[in-house]
Amino acid sequence: MTIMKAIGVTADHQLIDMTLPKPAASSNQVLVQVDAVSVNPVDTKLKEMVNAASAPKILGYDAVGKVVETGEEVTKFKVGDRIFYAGSTQAAGSNAEYQLVDERLASLAPRSLTAAEIAAIPLTALTAYELLFEKMQFVGKANQNQKRTLLIVNGAGGVGSIMAQLAHWAGITVLATSSPKNFDWLKQNNVDHPLDYHGDLLAQIHALGYASLDGIAILYRPEDYFDLAAELVKPFGHIGSIVGSPVDLPLYKIKNKAASFDWEYMFAKSDADNDVNSQGKTLQLIARLLDQGVLTSTLTRALTDGINAASLTQAHELVSAGKIHGKLVLTGGFNASSEGRSEAK
Repeated sequence: MTIMKAIGVTADHQLIDMTLPKPAASSNQVLVQVDAVSVNPVDTKLKEMVNAASAPKILGYDAVGKVVETGEEVTKFKVGDRIFYAGSTQAAGSNAEYQLVDERLASLAPRSLTAAEIAAIPLTALTAYELLFEKMQFVGKANQNQKRTLLIVNGAGGVGSIMAQLAHWAGITVLATSSPKNFDWLKQNNVDHPLDYHGDLLAQIHALGYASLDGIAILYRPEDYFDLAAELVKPFGHIGSIVGSPVDLPLYKIKNKAASFDWEYMFAKSDADNDVNSQGKTLQLIARLLDQGVLTSTLTRALTDGINAASLTQAHELVSAGKIHGKLVLTGGFNASSEGRSEAK
């Protein structure tokens, strides 16, 4: 029996190094030898949900790697292809040397980027694309949204950084919030108007000449920003969020504008086996735009001495503490080191 290295979550929410049988591909699955992984807030949230029945659970929902085996029904990929994907919460994640992936969820990886730059992209790009173009009803084509406006709350985060780029590609004027220290990062990601979230956002937006906006994407604590969004959203406009609220949102405040509130959860498609193939198609578009230089990777930090329990624990702590703008990636082979040495891009 061939074994592989992996990192699992225990019932008491600790990350541990493991050895497991190497899986075999069947049906429409591909077996991927993982080269690099990224850590997202969803990893830290799902880690806290592991219990005795589900432990040890392998997390990880961003990866790039090489196809080493294909199931009998696979038609998209062949052995040797380099692919990238976010995967599914219904299957073992990418924190393992080898991962089984539904071919519908993946795309050939961009050719012009490093493994670390690629691994930073899938989950956040899918989330941003679905919220903008499938839920908020902006047009998902180049320069097709002229004179339309979008506010991104938490513009320096992983989703906000790639959302700003996608919105700019689609011709949307982008306003985004962050701390002033991250304004250069916002501009690097094609934000037209950086806003200081510490200040009066409504006054800042009005000072720019905007009385109302077509869309507001709340990527942090929607309960704190809903009143602002309700004030700003245009009639028939859209407010969207990727973050759950611990309290009921006052949706009645947007009723007389006939505005919509849109939840986005990137794993809803794979959880429900609904329109799953669309995620692979979206990643194909993302790969092409990255290779064309229209989009750039949002990688800002890499732990390069190996993917193991120690480095992954460090990464989870950094993400949980909100100390990462853009994306954090791990490379260097599985269990190659316990140092977790950090390099900033």
